Amino acid sequence: MLESLNQFAAWMQSWLSAEAGLWGLFGSAFLSATILPGSSEVVLIALLTAYPSLAWPAFGVALLGNLTGALLTFGMGHAARQGYQRFQRVRWKLDERQMQRLHRWGPPALFLSFVPLAGDALVLAAGWLRLDLARSMAWIALGKAARYLLVVLGVQGVLALG
Repeated sequence: MLESLNQFAAWMQSWLSAEAGLWGLFGSAFLSATILPGSSEVVLIALLTAYPSLAWPAFGVALLGNLTGALLTFGMGHAARQGYQRFQRVRWKLDERQMQRLHRWGPPALFLSFVPLAGDALVLAAGWLRLDLARSMAWIALGKAARYLLVVLGVQGVLALG
């Protein structure tokens, strides 16, 4: 397995500069935090295997990109609510029980924003419910930082084996 990672790293280094990799990681992390599908962890792992010395800058770039995308998703939820209230002719079937649960738990529930698909829906719902933005972003940052920290430490551990 380690040999495969080394071959992949050599291939990545043949066409990818460190700077381009960080920009690509930012873009991937940003898109992954929106309702669009994405997997920034794969890009982070590829970048770290190609450039192990970028572990902490890559962690910061991934987190910043993911938080920026989460902020967009939060804003989309907030705007959707405004639009819904403005044009009430449109009928949405919301799962009121889930919305009440999120409203009751508040921003700490957004720690789970790192969970694929469900986390994006949680952030969107938080915007819809108009939860406090600063507290929400703090909990989102904690959850997403924990995920990226595990990826970085895992890749460093695998690379240290070889």
